[in-house]
Amino acid sequence: MKRTRCTVYIPLFLLKTIISFCFLLYIALPIRAEESPAPEEKPIETDTEVIPGSEKAKELRTRGWRFGTYLDVGYTISFNDPENGLWRSKGTTFRVDDPRVNMAMGYLQKDAVPQSRWGMEFGLQTGVDTDKLVPEPPPQANKPISKADEIRHLARTNVSYLFPAGNGLRVTGGLINSFIAYESYYAMANSNYTRAYITDNVPYFFFGAEALYPLNDTLNLALYAVNGWNYLANPNDNPSFGLQMLWKATPQTTFTQNLYYGPDQEDTDLDFWRFFSDSILEWKRDPFLLAVSFDVGTEKQAEQFGNPRGYWMAGALWAAWHMGGPWTLAIRPEFFYDPDGIITGAVQTLQAYTATLKYKFSPIASDTLVANVEYRYDRSTGSGGGFFKGSDNTLVPDQHLLIFALTWHLGMK
Repeated sequence: MKRTRCTVYIPLFLLKTIISFCFLLYIALPIRAEESPAPEEKPIETDTEVIPGSEKAKELRTRGWRFGTYLDVGYTISFNDPENGLWRSKGTTFRVDDPRVNMAMGYLQKDAVPQSRWGMEFGLQTGVDTDKLVPEPPPQANKPISKADEIRHLARTNVSYLFPAGNGLRVTGGLINSFIAYESYYAMANSNYTRAYITDNVPYFFFGAEALYPLNDTLNLALYAVNGWNYLANPNDNPSFGLQMLWKATPQTTFTQNLYYGPDQEDTDLDFWRFFSDSILEWKRDPFLLAVSFDVGTEKQAEQFGNPRGYWMAGALWAAWHMGGPWTLAIRPEFFYDPDGIITGAVQTLQAYTATLKYKFSPIASDTLVANVEYRYDRSTGSGGGFFKGSDNTLVPDQHLLIFALTWHLGMK
């Protein structure tokens, strides 16, 4: 039976789930003194110079409040020169052959810390990259929610509370950052300027709740109850669930395992729930960075004859070298295998090879500018594959791109 659309973006059952979870942990875990450390988090700003555990990081965690602005301007030259100016199968930086403001964002943050247990995030964003946050039907499950075109301009918008239980249980509810993927939605935080297909084809945001608990200094666990794979669509009123395990195996090596399980079709029978795994291994030792990510997902199709089960998988490797001073060189080979067209909307296998040269500088205090020059080669094969080319937007298997971009972040802490 078709369900009616829910007009409340964070249903009461999500809040009940998180409150119950917190209550159980609060009872089970020993209460420690007020100096219990706050769990580490990935900040909304893109300045990565604050090293976790440093004196500066401890000062910021105590002080709490941050605000700033972020701007991302790019010019992508496609040697295919498509008439429609579109980069097919891409979720960000998908406009080519004209300079674009891909992202402009402002934010306000307060950390939940032992000295002040309430936290919050609020951000507003605009630019070309936000266009693809709104899903494009068909299928029916991708029909956007009411006001989706306005809601896409909200960046993370949530409140959090740090419970004095054990090592500190932080609970966050509202519009939260996705726990899936290695790369960030905001380009400056990444090794390469353009995001990989493996990143563009997973959620960037969720409506819902997160409960994060550090078991010890090297292992964090987080549970999620969210509204679904695409936060601006509402195929049903049932929640989806997520789990993250982050293990810092050595000072240089971090392993992250993300799992997602939930109904993303109108038929909410368990047979049709989507299962997805995202595994990430990162090694960082100045001046080098190596990271690898592998994703695999499956979903049985309720609306197709015979209810076939579809699969997809993707992988990417990031390698970066800080050559000294302001210069960094990064390369990224990747693939995305979508034999049933469930994720990209086309039966295809995507490959891409990207090389990026970055120049980072700070003309004034508290700001960071990064100039990017990037070359990228993409290939799409399969019965539905291809990239647009020429005045008639013919689909061809290959494209070459040359990208110039400037990202700017001004943050006050």
